Amino acid sequence: MVEVASSNDPALLVAEVEALGDQLSRAREAVGRVIFGQQSVIDQVLITFLSGGHVLLVGVPGLGKTRLVETLGTVLGLDERRVQFTPDLMPSDILGSEVLEEVEGGRRAFRFIKGPIFGQLLMADEINRASPRTQSALLQAMQEHKVAIAGETFALPAPFHVLATQNPIEQEGTYPLPEAQLDRFLLEIEVSYPDLDAERAMLLATTGANQGRPVQAMTADELIAAQNLIRRIPVGEQVLDAILRLVRGARPQTSSIEAVRQHLAWGPGPRAAQALMLATRARAVLDGRLAPSVDDVLALAEPVLRHRMALSFAARADGIHLGEVIDALKASIG
Repeated sequence: MVEVASSNDPALLVAEVEALGDQLSRAREAVGRVIFGQQSVIDQVLITFLSGGHVLLVGVPGLGKTRLVETLGTVLGLDERRVQFTPDLMPSDILGSEVLEEVEGGRRAFRFIKGPIFGQLLMADEINRASPRTQSALLQAMQEHKVAIAGETFALPAPFHVLATQNPIEQEGTYPLPEAQLDRFLLEIEVSYPDLDAERAMLLATTGANQGRPVQAMTADELIAAQNLIRRIPVGEQVLDAILRLVRGARPQTSSIEAVRQHLAWGPGPRAAQALMLATRARAVLDGRLAPSVDDVLALAEPVLRHRMALSFAARADGIHLGEVIDALKASIG
């Protein structure tokens, strides 16, 4: 097993993990009463939050992405803020700005008014509709959990998570997110259409007089404690080896996999391995297990790697999809 710094004995760690698993089951059930047919999406978002990361939801409008964020804010007890990204949105609309006001004695002084980023859960709705300049306003906040305004640094509340939604790039009026910002999202989750039974249940539940409302299942402090616990869960050498082989094998300059060398322009950095290490632990706990397995690595490979890799021009011209390359990577580690 990989050594994990902890002062707890194994029996106490097992008890804490089991208690967290029960708590997460209640949270999943609370979200499931409001969001229909998106259980995989719900689980992956919870995995992201347990890992202390940020998530990017990709899908066409009308699939309940905004509703999911609002529901999670209530269920997890987080102070949720929402920003609608538009082409004319400015960085100060997110971070905040200084205003000049008159104080005692007739003097004038600047006062900083905090923007919506100073919440525990920031929903960046349709993030790719804003200009790259505005998108980049989130870079420092997502990585360092603080922002620098007019030479002064302000800490963000804990926990702090960005849950961004993105329309497909093919739609008009969108700007691709820069690679540096994409890398700061722990997972990129594709939101697809619900199946027939889920859509039927959604219609009945959302068009009647009494619509289901989310109920709180956790607090912000409990989420922070869960994030600390996830980092103490031991990881087997086989899982660690699978993570390293997957991430390092996705780099075309050094990979031994033909599909990677032939179709990728660039691959993931070390942050992808860190994301997999945390996310596999979180997925195991969410499934009621005490340690991650190689199956967790394979299940999370696509949402972790997809936004950290780029196809070459020739591969795009030939109609190659990133999913095909990731499937080749997964096959190489079994």
